[in-house]
Amino acid sequence: MHEANTAVSPKDRFLTVYGRKPVLEALDDPELRVDKVILADTARGQAAEDIRRAARSAGVPVHRASAHRVKVLAGNGKQDQGVLADVVAPRMRPLGAALRTTPLPGRVLVLDGITTPANVGMILRTATAAGLGGIVVPRRGVAALDPLVVKASAGVAFRAPVLRCGTAAEAADLLTEAGYQLFGLSASRGEPLFDAAVPELAAFVLGGETGGLSAEVAEQMTGWVSIPMPGAVESLNVAAAAAVLCFDLVRRGLPPERARGKGRPSR
Repeated sequence: MHEANTAVSPKDRFLTVYGRKPVLEALDDPELRVDKVILADTARGQAAEDIRRAARSAGVPVHRASAHRVKVLAGNGKQDQGVLADVVAPRMRPLGAALRTTPLPGRVLVLDGITTPANVGMILRTATAAGLGGIVVPRRGVAALDPLVVKASAGVAFRAPVLRCGTAAEAADLLTEAGYQLFGLSASRGEPLFDAAVPELAAFVLGGETGGLSAEVAEQMTGWVSIPMPGAVESLNVAAAAAVLCFDLVRRGLPPERARGKGRPSR
C-alpha cells in the first residue's frame, strides 16, 4: 500500500540546510520562511551568536541539541558545522496528495536513480522555469535534497513543485493508477521526442547517470522517447536532456495548470 498514512512527514514540508553560511543566508532571505534552527550545544563563539541574532530578527525559534543529533538530522557529519535550519518549501508535497487534487499536476518529471546533487538541482531549476506540474523526487535512490542540490538549483529548489514518495517504482504505480502515461527518456530507443504525441497527463522518467532507468521502473513505461542527436555524441548529461525535454513541452504549449493560472508558487 502506498502512502497509506495521511500525515505529512517533515521531509515533505521542509528542505533542511546545514552549515553556518547556508543557514545565515536562509535566515536573511525575506522571501524564505524558516521553521526552526537547531544549534548544537557545542556551538559557541561569534558564529553561533550571529545565527542566534539572525534567528531572533527573523522570528525563528532556535533549539539546542547534541552535536550528534545535529549530525543525524543533517545527514552529513562532516559539513553541518553544528547548525541546521528547516526551510519551508511551499510547493513541496507528497505525490499521493497531489494526485488527489483537481486539476491534476499535468505533465511531470520522475527522477529514478539520479544520485549526483548537481544534476538534481539543475533539473529542479529547469523544470520549475518551464512551468511543469511537478518533479517527483523519491526519498530513496535519488540524491537527498540538501544544500548541494539547493546550490545547484540557484535557490529555486525552495520553490520548486517537488512531489515526494518512497521510490521511483512507487511513483510509477501511483501515476499509472491516476491515469498518467509514463514515458522513459532514452538515448537510443523510442520515438523522437519532437515527433511524439504527448497526452495531457504524461510523466517523463529520467534515469540515473550511468545505469538509466531501473528495471522495475522500466517495465512500467507506456512508451519511450529519445532526443535526436545527429552529431557524433552518444548521449547527453541527464540534466541537459531534462532541459531539452522541458522546453520542448513549453514549445508545445503551457502545461494545463499554468494555462489556467494555477501554477504560480504560493507565498
